[in-house]
Amino acid sequence: MQYRNFGKTGEKVSVLGFGCMRLPTRSDDTIDERLTETMLKYAIDHGVNYIDTAYPYHKGESENVVGRVLEGEYRKKVHLVTKSPVFRIKSSDEFDSILDEQLRKLRTDHIDMYLLHNLNGRLWKKVKQLHLLDHLVAAKKAGKVRHIGFSMHDNFDVYKEIVDGFPDCEFSMIQLNYYDEELQAGIQGLKYGAEKGLGMAIMEPLRGGFLANPPKEITQIFQEAASKKSCVEWAFDYLWNKPEVSLLLSGMGSMQMVGENIESAQRSAVGMLSPVDTSTIQRVQKRFGQYDIIPCTGCNYCIPCPMNVAIPKIFEIYNQLKMGIADVEKARKMYRSIYIGFGTVASECFDCFRCERHCPQKIRIAGELKKVREILEVQQ
Repeated sequence: MQYRNFGKTGEKVSVLGFGCMRLPTRSDDTIDERLTETMLKYAIDHGVNYIDTAYPYHKGESENVVGRVLEGEYRKKVHLVTKSPVFRIKSSDEFDSILDEQLRKLRTDHIDMYLLHNLNGRLWKKVKQLHLLDHLVAAKKAGKVRHIGFSMHDNFDVYKEIVDGFPDCEFSMIQLNYYDEELQAGIQGLKYGAEKGLGMAIMEPLRGGFLANPPKEITQIFQEAASKKSCVEWAFDYLWNKPEVSLLLSGMGSMQMVGENIESAQRSAVGMLSPVDTSTIQRVQKRFGQYDIIPCTGCNYCIPCPMNVAIPKIFEIYNQLKMGIADVEKARKMYRSIYIGFGTVASECFDCFRCERHCPQKIRIAGELKKVREILEVQQ
């Protein structure tokens, strides 16, 4: 495993972090704890030392499972990472009580890396109004957390405002991949955070799996390249190539993913891409720019919907149609099957807009659902 410095924390972190938002699940949508344990311990045994979870993941169960798996010797081998759910905190006292709850769930007396979760301009105002930074720093002084930072889904100006207004910040987590260079904080945010001495953790390196299985035109460009790599390797190498990147997080859901990602991480290096490799990625970026798709990563923050609309699945089907992965007939067939195990269709949306308040990508979900409905819902 390769390791890099993690900014002001002074820690060494594995270039591959294990994200626990997409753990393997059973048919009833509960976490498959036995398989999760096998995957996590295999990853740790092969050098992964950054295990990232959060309060809302898997409806609150991710922290419980991670705590049980790591309890004992494995806890000593990793940087355990979780996040304060700022979006649900209503008072400064609640910040402290939730942190204590997380410590209990994770079966530990301290959290190594603690982030303010999913900040944007609105939530940053809440952080300041409730003086949550004071509570975060106090938690560090009390030994409940060792290092403090934030994750965010907003534009560069907001990212810069948070970094500049959070003097005790040691690291940050932003969304970045070769598809999203200018989305949210983007490359500009990566460089700014690194210049300020922050450890830079990258989420969504595959855009929720989107870049792992791209359209055939994209796959063909990669296959014709001089360097023979999988689509996943191209996406990861794009990030590992950058000196500002400390680590990338992969939401691994199978042993195959764990094994393949660890192999990729072991050969990673700053400057690993040749000029020809960079040119290949630029060709892919240009081709991706020609698709009219909905920028959904499948994070599921938009659900549950009051009407049980299967928002991420609906957008996935629509994007497959737009990228030529499925034709109209196949897309409509998949769309009709949503009722079997996923939820309801786009026409059930009644414009409550609750989902839009939680979408990290700032998608105008209600409007996009209307667009999907016009194409995929056929009057019988």
